[in-house]
This record gives sequence, C-alpha cells and structure tokens, in this order.
Amino acid sequence: MLRELYVYYRAPVHAAGALRRAVSEMQDRLRCEFPGLQARLLRRTDQVEVWDTWMETYAMPPAADAGGVSDALRVTIEQQAAVWRHLCDGPRHTEVFDASA
Repeated sequence: MLRELYVYYRAPVHAAGALRRAVSEMQDRLRCEFPGLQARLLRRTDQVEVWDTWMETYAMPPAADAGGVSDALRVTIEQQAAVWRHLCDGPRHTEVFDASA
C-alpha cells in the first residue's frame, strides 16, 4: 500500500503570505531531497474572518518508492516545519492514509 500524508492546521489570515512562502520553500527543498515527491499546499478560508485552515499533502508515486511516504520523510517534514511553526495557531495535525485504488 502507498502511504500518503495529510497535515492540517489553522493560521491567522494576516500570516497567509508568510506561511505560503515558508511552506512553498520547504516543499521545494523536500522535493530535491526526496526525488519524486508530490507535495501540495491547500488553503481553506474559514467562515471566521481571522483564521484559515491550511493543508499540506505528500505522496510518492509507485515508481519512486514502493511504500509511499516513509517514516524518514515524515520526520524530515516535521523538522523543517518547526522553523515556521510560529505562524500557526495551535498544533499541526498529521494523518496518514493508504491509497486504496
């Protein structure tokens, strides 16, 4: 089964630009370190005007890694995210899913 990683968190609207830049730079570095990595950043504007919910997604294609997102990649993501953690409000929530189709 190919494991995919989903990380979501809340951040204030006023931090959107800085957060987008920080995560994009981190994902670019991760793509270089882990060839084949597919990384995305999604933003949901919440009903409350001061908060947005952000989601990072990570997947490895079958040809790149038979198991999908490895534990080493997961640890690296969290280590690199610690640098810009101050832009978030509350914890980062990580979910691991197995691709079923």
